[in-house]
Amino acid sequence: MHRHIRPQYTCRKCETVTAEPVPPAIIDGGMAAPGLLTWVMISKYADHLPLYRLEQIAARSNVPLARSTLADWVGRTGFALQPLAERLAELLRERQVMHADETPVAQLDPGAGKTKRAYLWTWRSNDLDTGPPIVVFDYQTSRSGKHADSFLGDWRGHLMVDDYSGYKHLFGEQDITELACWAHARRKFFDLHKDNPSPIAEAALMRIARLYQLEAEAKDATQETRQALRQQAREQLAEFNTWLSATRKKVAPGSGTAKAMDYTIKRWPALIRYAETGHLPIDNNPVENSIRPIAVGKKNWLFAGSERAGKRAANIQTLIGTARLNGLDPHAWMKDTLEKLPTWPNNRLDELLPLKTEA
Repeated sequence: MHRHIRPQYTCRKCETVTAEPVPPAIIDGGMAAPGLLTWVMISKYADHLPLYRLEQIAARSNVPLARSTLADWVGRTGFALQPLAERLAELLRERQVMHADETPVAQLDPGAGKTKRAYLWTWRSNDLDTGPPIVVFDYQTSRSGKHADSFLGDWRGHLMVDDYSGYKHLFGEQDITELACWAHARRKFFDLHKDNPSPIAEAALMRIARLYQLEAEAKDATQETRQALRQQAREQLAEFNTWLSATRKKVAPGSGTAKAMDYTIKRWPALIRYAETGHLPIDNNPVENSIRPIAVGKKNWLFAGSERAGKRAANIQTLIGTARLNGLDPHAWMKDTLEKLPTWPNNRLDELLPLKTEA
């Protein structure tokens, strides 16, 4: 517990009493210090503990923390951190390459007495670009493509996505270039081979493995070196395409093998685009890896209480996720930030962002 002593001063001449002002805080008049707020945010969004468990943990130390109080703290902290999350989104949109994906989350629907489906849209920087990595979670009430429009605005560049139709209009109406994910294409053949060993699926998997082997060799290379290595990938892709087209003619329409091959054939122009350069990603795994902790967390906290609560939670998840990508301790970063934020000038907001800085 923090005890604040505020001296009071009396002016006999004007018969007034003046007290030292209350120190600025994230929650005005609240009893929670930055350390306690940090413990709640990290426990819920990094360690995936629902609020009722935090209530039980506190009770073991004879500290009464009602769930309603904890929920109020989460909402207020998420609101206070919103400018930082919005600034990360602005910085992400300055990049020329992005990953995108979306995952469903449950939102309480009080009028119906149950939950309804909402979505956490996830936007991620490209690891092959220069600059610190950034992930932004954007909470929306549906999977409609209009939410992609809203987030991207007038952004232009290369966008790595799966085959979801909600992104398709971006490539037709805007100057955005589609990148397709080889991990998704590989998964089609992998599932086919796992269920029923298939020589065709095995051959496709071997060809895709060679593409990834080249990427592993170029992992720490410069863009120029990676582009040179990808010349081999372009040769392999040309041979892969020839084999794919010839083999597909021999496969019965509607079969599992045909569906796996058709997915790759349909997406082929977007799948091979990465090999033309040294800075475009081969798959969408970076953004899927960023979503994975969310998938773990929602099994425990189950649902968002409202759209507003979901958006504030997304602010916190954005900052924790980006801190992790940058090799920062989310707890240490958040505690320091919550201590500084109430009096921090807006024109120095970037100094508080959870981004690694150059030595």
